[in-house]
Amino acid sequence: MKFILATKEGMTRIFGEDGRALAGTILAADSVTVTQVKTKDGKDGYAAVQVGQGARKTKNVSKAVLGHTKGKGYEAIREFRTDDAAEVGATIDASVFAVGDLVQVSGLTKGKGFAGVVKRHGFHGGPRTHGQKHTERAPGSIGGSGGRAGGRVAKGMRMAGRTGSDRVTVKNLKVLAVDAAAGKLIVSGAVPGRRGTLLEVVSA
Repeated sequence: MKFILATKEGMTRIFGEDGRALAGTILAADSVTVTQVKTKDGKDGYAAVQVGQGARKTKNVSKAVLGHTKGKGYEAIREFRTDDAAEVGATIDASVFAVGDLVQVSGLTKGKGFAGVVKRHGFHGGPRTHGQKHTERAPGSIGGSGGRAGGRVAKGMRMAGRTGSDRVTVKNLKVLAVDAAAGKLIVSGAVPGRRGTLLEVVSA
């Protein structure tokens, strides 16, 4: 299994061999370092490879993490479930991917704060005429006596609330370009998050 950590830089378009314009996202995929290898026979009971990316001042890292990473401060540490062999201290860079590979990209979406039902769930809102005053974007009835929930608000009722900052995985994205020297990848389509969002790129 191929994997790497990357940060979102923005969107672009790239022209294929047939002349078609393809939308893509530029990812900064700097090299990552293997910090731990877990095996099914070990104390963890499952196979995985843990990697660290970036650099962080050691004074800002807890002693527990510094002990785990042998005194190195990483900006981010993530774990990938895989049976592939790896060695602690080995580096992985963008060259593990090739043009045409299918990948899935996971990350946090943009946080939007507290939002109403129109923005959060796509409600249409009420009509703009016939006596409406301040209720164009109101949710409407949420339950009540004798309703489907027996006089209470049913669990899972779609209402206003905090939205965004959800972990989302986009599958079957194609690698359109690889620049291992610059540590860049271009994958087809859009990926979660804003510019600078940390993403996990894994072969599909």
